[in-house]
Amino acid sequence: MALILEDIHHAFGNRRVLQGISLSVAAGEILCLLGPSGDGKTTLLRLIAGLEPVQRGRIELDGRLLAEPGREVPPEERHVGFVFQDYALFPHLTVAENVAFGLRRLPRAEREARVAEALARVRLTDKAHAWPHQLSGGQQQRVALARALAPRPRALLLDEAFASLDSRLRDQVRDDTLHVLQEAAIPALIVTHDAEEAMFMADRIALLHDGRLEQVGTPEDLYLRPVSPFVARFLGEVNDLPARVAAGVAHTALGPLHAALPDGPARVLLRPEALRLLPLGTCGYAHAEVEACRLLGSTTMAHMALEDASGEVLHIHVRLPPGIRLRRGDQVCLGVDPERAFVFPAAQDDALRVAS
Repeated sequence: MALILEDIHHAFGNRRVLQGISLSVAAGEILCLLGPSGDGKTTLLRLIAGLEPVQRGRIELDGRLLAEPGREVPPEERHVGFVFQDYALFPHLTVAENVAFGLRRLPRAEREARVAEALARVRLTDKAHAWPHQLSGGQQQRVALARALAPRPRALLLDEAFASLDSRLRDQVRDDTLHVLQEAAIPALIVTHDAEEAMFMADRIALLHDGRLEQVGTPEDLYLRPVSPFVARFLGEVNDLPARVAAGVAHTALGPLHAALPDGPARVLLRPEALRLLPLGTCGYAHAEVEACRLLGSTTMAHMALEDASGEVLHIHVRLPPGIRLRRGDQVCLGVDPERAFVFPAAQDDALRVAS
């Protein structure tokens, strides 16, 4: 069982929102569509669900054609579940009635069994007779998930399903949803603009940029092996340092780094956790000066100033283990973890900045 998208293009008038999207989602796999707002993520879900006609390309589910230009299976016959951003619960129906809404063609006994099964899966059996307005935001999201799963779909789509929850509740609901999706063992496609959420939920991430796939891979691939400055920045905070490449080495204010690039100007993007403290006098380069240091629970974040060879002062962030205490004005020596340091040609980064 797999969901397959082949060369999907879509436009609204003269505005092209999807340009050549090809993806596959295997049974039991969770794929997150990640990217800035307005980059076509929700449009792609609507095409899969049958809420928009396919203009170019092809969509298949479990070997069955769902859509291509001029041929569309009706939404109710696609066996695709959809959890909307606003949950779209009916306020005049109870929780059980909301979950049963898509099961009206089933005999009563089977319908009630499906509702009970779906509510048990999301741990809301005791709320079957409650009204939507009596539920918390997290409970409403779980009702929407139960309603999408009750018809036993062959694929499930979630569109920014956690966006309206506060941060503490969001973490718990994400965790609950992850377990439910893993148990369902069907292709699941989740839309989000939150990189942390994508890394938590996804087996693989498909990062969209201007309607195109910028990179597809595991969370580790995108975080540790970004193919472009856009990917590196979107997946997490980076320090941006100027560099010059000569004979395969990028020379920076923090020392040399391997760079498989032609000679010339470059940009080095460093994750804050790529920097580590070394004993003073051991790095051989200019010392950094601590500007601020704050405990953030599981990590310590230090703001530092570093002078490069031209005399320009660079401001960098360093993520350190908890318990390290630095004071403003302290001089420190920094080492670099090359696995979290990414070197790109300056021209590539400049082009990205102009485009954005």
